[in-house]
Amino acid sequence: MFPRKILFLLVSVFLLPMGLCAQQPNGASKPKPRVIMVGVNGMELDIIRPLLLKGDMPNLASVIERGAYGKLRTVSGPNCPRVYSTLFTSTQPEEHGVTGFLVGGITANTHMLKEEPLWSVLSKRDITVGMANVPATFPVMPVNGYMISGMLTRGKNCEDGVLCAPKLSEVTGGDAVYPRQMREELLKNVGDFYIDCERMPSAADLKGHEADVIDSWLKKVQIIRDQQTKLFDYLLTSHPTNFTFLAQSCEDRVGHWLYPITPFNVGYNANVNNVRQGAFPDQYVAFDKVLGSILKHADSNTYVVIVSDPGIKPLREF
Repeated sequence: MFPRKILFLLVSVFLLPMGLCAQQPNGASKPKPRVIMVGVNGMELDIIRPLLLKGDMPNLASVIERGAYGKLRTVSGPNCPRVYSTLFTSTQPEEHGVTGFLVGGITANTHMLKEEPLWSVLSKRDITVGMANVPATFPVMPVNGYMISGMLTRGKNCEDGVLCAPKLSEVTGGDAVYPRQMREELLKNVGDFYIDCERMPSAADLKGHEADVIDSWLKKVQIIRDQQTKLFDYLLTSHPTNFTFLAQSCEDRVGHWLYPITPFNVGYNANVNNVRQGAFPDQYVAFDKVLGSILKHADSNTYVVIVSDPGIKPLREF
């Protein structure tokens, strides 16, 4: 399964240069390599490929041109906490314990992990770790660096933590930032940003006001994306680490709700799906700008890895 290979690759990137190539011929120490992982929930290549061809995603295109890409096999019954926890631990969901959004009626959380996650493996080897907005990382755990939680963070009006976006100041039920003192630094320099993306409106909220509610919701999504971009840029500038894992989930949320589906797809609702048919592709164009801000911090000594959980399309087919 692909996560095991990725875990092996990431650990090797750090350990081999330090163990075998610590000294260059001229006696100078070789700098430690850096890895920046970017998680994009619900990445759908069938939507992305036309955007690449039209030149609408130049930053992703530049990564593809300099590397490799393709569809990877995911776990059965994929969902964000199930897949990301598999990626963290390189084990099957039944082994690591996070099998879905709810496990035994309780919202998935890091206390449920039965296998050692990647950030712990790296931290124990004196590799600095930075993580922000990654699903299923609440409450945060100690690392050799920093961790800011993402999807499934609990907070005001969001007691279950599922598919909602509490502000940093509104988080309850656990720590969203490690180390704790970094929370005040973020509030001062980044602002009171939303954690994760916005929950989709209910059917009752939509009825008879579809266009207005959808437009308002999409504006909120963009506000959250702008805040996340500012957060990522601040962290990469002020707290550079050997291994950095940043994630975006607004694409996933828009895709689940506003995927450009047709009447023969699951969940089709003409009053909703015909309102803003470009909303989902537009999310990838917006993500590409986020990626551009991240790539500014990548040099010739940096490996960039972009991963996704499942694509959205299979969830919309009968």
